[in-house]
Amino acid sequence: MKFKTYYYNNIIVKAFLYATIFWGFIGLLAGLFIALLLIMPTIPEVLLGNKLQHSQGVMGFGRWRMLHTTTAIFAFIGNVIFTGSYYSIQRLLKTRIYSDYLSWIHFFGWQIFILSSWVTFLLGINTSKEYSEHEWPIDILIFIIWLVYGINMIGTIFNRKIKHLYVSIWFFLGTWVAVAMLHVFNNLELPIELLSFKSYSIYAGVQDALMQWWYGHNAVAFILTTPILGLMYYFVPKASNQPVFSYKLSIIHFWSLIFIYIWAGPHHLMYTSLPNWAQMLGTIFSIMLIAPSWGGMLNGLLTLKGDWAKVKKDPILKFFLVGIVCYGMATFEGPMLATKTLNSIAHFTDWIIAHVHLGTLGWNGFMAFGMIYWLTKQLWGSNQLYSKKLINLHFIFGLIGLILYIFPLYLGSILQANMWKSFNPDGTLTYKKFLDTVLYILPFYKARLIGGVIYILGFIMMLYNIYKTIQKGKFINNESFQVIDSYKVNYNETFHGKLETQPIQFTIISFIAVAIGGIIEIIPSLVIKSNIPTINNIKPYTALELEGRDLFVREGCNSCHSAQVRPFRDEVVRYGEYSKAGEFIYDHPFLWGSKRTGPDLAREGGKNPNSWHFNHLNNPRSTSPGSIMPRYPWLVYNKLNRSNTKKKLQAMIKLGVPYTSDSIKNFNHNMDIQANKIVFDIYKENPKLKMEMDIQKKIYKNKFIPLEQREVIAIISYLQRLGIDIKINK
Repeated sequence: MKFKTYYYNNIIVKAFLYATIFWGFIGLLAGLFIALLLIMPTIPEVLLGNKLQHSQGVMGFGRWRMLHTTTAIFAFIGNVIFTGSYYSIQRLLKTRIYSDYLSWIHFFGWQIFILSSWVTFLLGINTSKEYSEHEWPIDILIFIIWLVYGINMIGTIFNRKIKHLYVSIWFFLGTWVAVAMLHVFNNLELPIELLSFKSYSIYAGVQDALMQWWYGHNAVAFILTTPILGLMYYFVPKASNQPVFSYKLSIIHFWSLIFIYIWAGPHHLMYTSLPNWAQMLGTIFSIMLIAPSWGGMLNGLLTLKGDWAKVKKDPILKFFLVGIVCYGMATFEGPMLATKTLNSIAHFTDWIIAHVHLGTLGWNGFMAFGMIYWLTKQLWGSNQLYSKKLINLHFIFGLIGLILYIFPLYLGSILQANMWKSFNPDGTLTYKKFLDTVLYILPFYKARLIGGVIYILGFIMMLYNIYKTIQKGKFINNESFQVIDSYKVNYNETFHGKLETQPIQFTIISFIAVAIGGIIEIIPSLVIKSNIPTINNIKPYTALELEGRDLFVREGCNSCHSAQVRPFRDEVVRYGEYSKAGEFIYDHPFLWGSKRTGPDLAREGGKNPNSWHFNHLNNPRSTSPGSIMPRYPWLVYNKLNRSNTKKKLQAMIKLGVPYTSDSIKNFNHNMDIQANKIVFDIYKENPKLKMEMDIQKKIYKNKFIPLEQREVIAIISYLQRLGIDIKINK
């Protein structure tokens, strides 16, 4: 037997490790900023003063929420996945990564994607789809870089010197095929033109909602869960020096998880306009998820059980332990939230925020921290980190921060839901003003902020500890290893054992496993018309309303406002008639939302006069004292850009929206008529504003923008349209 010497590529691992730490810190700061905005919504105006009206919304809550989620999911956790997988794959397969060039294309391409997300989101360029807000050019970039990652991974597998694929690689392959499928089908969009970032989802209403939450739930499954499980199966045994507890359990865990997870998306749409059969499937498969999820949790915990004394002494193992426990808690809680009883209470409340952060801060965060610490020792050849005391402090701060973050939100959400549903003996709502329910839970938001600060302080301790460890160590770039240059496949194996030696077949079967659920759930909603009964009175948005809707999307308003009245007594009394599938046939994309930081807007049309909306957008506290909604003065001063309106209408026609040739030809005239009517009402209701506009006209002269031509009028037209067709039908 001849041994040959090869060299691992550690430099790419170091690059992704640095990116992980950088974006993790930025993502936490972005989260802290939006948490602060919820209790101090006047921060932008304090910082910018009168310049806020010219800021174009770069400090808007909706935009920063997108930045936070994208940075946390794709920048922080994404780079965690690539760091761990590039390190572990080489060692599990006893071969250097397939291509150094592809590795660097992957690295820089992914960072460019994150930077482009920051630029576009700050500019208001987004699609509104949760966890998938990127516009079509960036979606294409993501797909290309994901393909590069897959080619590099599969090429490395083909060059392997080890016969079998270890369980971690199963999870990496399953992740790769699932994310590629989810990304492509959810982001099928029609650009209004090739030189424009603006596009519209090819799906509408109920179909778009189902597709989005098929993606949204499984973004959690196949970005925040399965690849991290792959890392767990590698780094926990390595750090604890214990073998994985059960090989058979890992087989059951992998295949049942990737098959069942893909079905669970509809549980995000319980009691909505989604067909009941789809909601039922979401509930059934969500509950079934408990078994494989807890199987994986037990496999991780029982691996650590081999030496509990070491776990007590080793802070890195403590991070892994808490991470696995948080995984178990989150994967029990998720299926429970899919049951109709609990969903009716928790959905749209801050319970969902607490649940998500139990997973991201607890499961993902603690697993990432443990991996970062362990990898730093290995890559810089250190037996120990700079300060064990700092690691223990980080662990304590992280745990306290996590507890203070999630438990106030759990408690606050229970009170929140109870207040929404409370009735007086005479049958009237106890809390008629939605704002009262918001003000009541502000103390819980403050406690959440404190928890976030403590968690970040722990992260800063890690930064310092890693920095000092790197300073005293010496980076091992091309790490040498020896291995037999070839292997022989023994075909007298179990079916799964043989499958582990056949990566192409393994990948194909993984794809089939994740595709089945999506096909069965989504295709009927696309091809069977009875799933979406038509309503004769539903008409397309006018040109001005369509522009207003796009402004609503630009500002991320659906982050705080849902547009879906569920068939509950309290919601019908508070908002109006419950929502129906046929209402949304012209909505590209759907805007149902997933959180009610503000009231539902599905029946907003006609509830308040135009002048109220004008004042509310300019300064919410002028109409709703104590409101935590931010100001939008740039909408009041910006001129509405109509240069793409015709192209937008033409794109809608291609998507099946029945605009007439006259509506296209006369869109400018029609917009003027509708805008003039809104402005007439505003001036009639608020004569002082007319005087203010006259003063502005004298000051700005030729640069003066008539109120009829400003963005605020377009968004008012959209808000006043919401639910009107149903009211007419009634």
